[in-house]
Amino acid sequence: MQRRTFIKGIAALAAALPLAARAQFTTVRRVGILMNYRADQLVGQSRVIAFTQSLQKLGWSEGSNLRIDTRWTGGDSGL
Repeated sequence: MQRRTFIKGIAALAAALPLAARAQFTTVRRVGILMNYRADQLVGQSRVIAFTQSLQKLGWSEGSNLRIDTRWTGGDSGL
């Protein structure tokens, strides 16, 4: 009788493992921002801040489900 109980326990554990593994997996989206300003210009910084705040209102937060990569051209459109 103990053998059957043990086998049932192993089967239940094996059935539950894929569900637990899927529950821990989170998808991180990646967003790229290319600004035609230098990194030290307040105009560009305020636009990036406004963009990230708008995304937070929609439920996207950097570090948990979003990664934002910002690049600055410094006004040089030839890059």
